Order: sequence, then C-alpha cells, then structure tokens
Amino acid sequence: MTVAPVKRLRAPRLKPVAIVDIGSNSVRMVIYDGLRRAPAPIFNEKLLCGLGRGVAVTGRLDDDGVDRALRALGRFRALCRQIGVKDIHAVATAATREAKNGAAFVARATDALGSKISVLSGRKEAEYAALGVLTGIPEADGVVGDLGGGSLELVEINQGEIGNGVTLPLGALRLIDLSNANIEQARQLADKTFSELELLDGLEGRNFYAVGGTWRNLARIHMAHSHYPLNVLDHYEMAQAPAQSIASLVAGLSPDALRGMEMVPKSRAETLPYGSMVMDRLLEAGRPSRVVISALGLREGLLLSRLKKKKRKDDPLLSACWDYARAMARSAEHEKELCTWMDQLFGEDGQPEEPEQRRLRHAACLLADIGWRTHPNYRGQHSLTIVSQASFSGVDHPSRVFLALVVFFRYVGVQGDDAPNDLVSLIADGAQDRARLIAAATRLAYVLTGAMPGLLPRIRLDYMAKKRLVLTLPRRHQNLLGERVQKRLAELAGLTGHRPDIEVSG
Repeated sequence: MTVAPVKRLRAPRLKPVAIVDIGSNSVRMVIYDGLRRAPAPIFNEKLLCGLGRGVAVTGRLDDDGVDRALRALGRFRALCRQIGVKDIHAVATAATREAKNGAAFVARATDALGSKISVLSGRKEAEYAALGVLTGIPEADGVVGDLGGGSLELVEINQGEIGNGVTLPLGALRLIDLSNANIEQARQLADKTFSELELLDGLEGRNFYAVGGTWRNLARIHMAHSHYPLNVLDHYEMAQAPAQSIASLVAGLSPDALRGMEMVPKSRAETLPYGSMVMDRLLEAGRPSRVVISALGLREGLLLSRLKKKKRKDDPLLSACWDYARAMARSAEHEKELCTWMDQLFGEDGQPEEPEQRRLRHAACLLADIGWRTHPNYRGQHSLTIVSQASFSGVDHPSRVFLALVVFFRYVGVQGDDAPNDLVSLIADGAQDRARLIAAATRLAYVLTGAMPGLLPRIRLDYMAKKRLVLTLPRRHQNLLGERVQKRLAELAGLTGHRPDIEVSG
C-alpha cells in the first residue's frame, strides 16, 4: 500500500508573549499564547537558583545563583527564538533592586536574555501582584499577599480596586539569613513587623489572597491532609482556623521531613517552614475569614497592565470558555447562539436565575461541545475531567464543578447518576438539578441543529398556559422534527414541571 505524504499544515496563528520574572529565589519564564484577557500558557519553566541567598547579610547577590540565573536566561533567549516570541517583558524584584551588585547583574542578564530587564520597585511589585489576583478574581476584596524569597508584598483590594500596599523584609530566604536559620528568631521578627502594620487592621473578616510558590505548596499539603477531591490550586479556599493550623504545623517541620512528602518539591523544603510561619503569624495578626489561593500573580498582572482598559473589564471565565469553544467545538458560533437561545427558559417569566447563575450558564453553553471528538462511551467522563481541571480562571471550585457537571450530563443524559460523589459534594444543594436542566436544554438544541449555527435564533421556547413548554419551529424546518426531538423536549419539560408541546409556525 502506498502511503501518501502528509500535506504541510498551516500552524495556528499565535502572537506569543513571554514574561521573565527574576525573583530572589526563582528565575521563571512563562510564554503565553497572546496578549489577551484570558491568556493560556504555552510554555512554563523555572529554576530555583537562590539568587537572593545572603543578600540580607552580605548585601550581594549569591555568586552561584548569579551564574545559574545567567545560564537560565540564555536558555530562555534560545527558547523564545525557537517558539517565535518577539514580545519579551522581563522584570527583576527584591534581591536585585537591593543588592550592591544588582546593577552589574542586570547588565549581564540583559546580554544573556537579549531583552531589556526592568527592576521593579517594591510598590510596583505589589501592584502587579494585586493585578494578577484581579486577573482571575475581578471583584476581589481583602488583602493580597505575595511572598517571595526576598520580600512580602501586601496590598489592600476593595471590590476590585487596588489600594495601599507595603513591601516587608519577610521573604523566606531573607528570614533564613536574618535569623541565622533559627525559625524562632524569624517568628519574632515577623510578629514585630505585623504588630506595627496598619494595613492588617482592615483585614479581619475579609479575604486574604495568597500568591507565591511557597504558599501554593502549603495549600497542596492542606489538600492532601483533607483529602480534597479537586487538585486545582487556583481559587482553593481555606477558612482562617484550618489555614493557620496547617501553617503552624508545617512551620514546625524540618526540611528532611518535608522532603519526604510527595506533594512538596524537594527544592522548596528549606524555605517552606519559613513561608508557613509567615502565613501563621499574618493570620494571627489579621484574622481574615478565609485564605484564597491565587495561582495568578505578578506575571499575569504584568500582562493585564498592558491591556487596554476596556479589554481589562472582559470576563476572564467567559473569555477562556470562548477560546475553548473556538478550539474544540464543531461551531463556536453555534455555542454563542446557544447562550442566547437558552435565555428563553430563564429570567422573569421562566426559571429563577441570579446574574452569577446566568454567567455560569453561558460559560456552560460555550463548553457544551468540547467532547465531540471523543469516543461516545467516554465523552461524559472525558469532558468532566477537562472542565473540572481546566486552566481557566474567574471561577471558584463549586462553580467549576457545576460547569463540569453540565457538560457531563449533556453527554451521559440528564438521568445519569454516576457523577463522582466527591466532586458533587463541593456544590450547593440544588446546583446539580440546575446542571441537569441546562444540560437537557443543550441536548434538545443539538438534536435540532446538528451543532451548526443559523437555526437556533429561529426556534422559540415558551412557557404557555396550562403548564405547557412549547417548542415552535418554522414550517420550512419542520422536517427536523422527529422522535428524538420529542424525547429531548419531554426530558426538558419534565425538569421544568411542564408538559411538552410542539407547534409549527409560518
């Protein structure tokens, strides 16, 4: 048999953007698929080189850390060339701005990376961290804390508006240096610093948004300890008491004990007790109602700062779901029509719906066709996994599970009862019934349209007298009616408490 050569395929048109973050402990590059409201990372690499080790004592960047950082930056330059990145935004933070040899390092680092490197002030670093949190939680209210190796940035956020911020000398590496690796001395320094900090006076009863790798690893330990069913760090929440309890516990562990934990990278074992201690003392001083982990921080804040103000106001969840529809659905335009078409079932004259519920319903509609390429036997479970573990932001964990269940029921049927119980336990009472209702409406839409656009805007769904749910189809399309349509309409009507009926117009 002769095998035909594979034709040259045109690669998707991307305008990748690279953010290089030269921190006190790590040097990282993340390449995103573009300068957009919901950018997706297409490459992510970091090196824990300990650049700021010893700065608090010697005033100089660590020589070995400098060499490792320069090699990493040279590699990042080559990777940008390979991936086709023309837009590189590089910043350096606490250790570099404070070290005597910081300027000399920046000059060498600029040559290695082949791109300008901006040394951020403490205020700017704090602002970008806050913007990063707002990237995924636009209405955040409380205090953002970004813990690095050299410093802790704290910024107040009031309903999405950035307020006052401070930079504190409480980075994990700095505390190790200042305390001569004595965590009790480091604790005393943290307590003294927080006792004098007015910013924490307004935190009680509000949210603390935790940013940074050290605190993300602390959350991983809490997830494992509590057998949490969803391994997604972004928007993971802990009430104040259990968060402080796990932070205090980890602060008392030795690096050797932490290296034995599967969920903790060995490279974090030295700094994690100090970062956990800072969390413990901050929660004791500020008394927030809960800790919210943000996987988005300085790098995403930098991207958001470069967007036009109008674009910044776009919904991050809906923007990301639209990207999923364009990449994975048979017709993204059909999914947009589905959002509007289903509005007929909800609102003043239909099923009750709050603004946030409407937002999630529209997100679910955009995701409703992402499993069509999967084998029919696995579409439900596969789609549930994709949605529940997707890298999009702008959604808390109960809402994420809700979206996953809508798509799951869309494929397995609204009577399917094999959704994972551990995930279902994360959503509120009644949310699963609502997921089945939305799924039933999508199932009706797809048997009518074949997932192609143009028809849904012409089809009516109306609640009529005598508890009827009436599907009205134009006469020119009446041949689309059949047993499957009748079955799906009856399924939907039953969930709304109505009787199904079909009419032909025109």
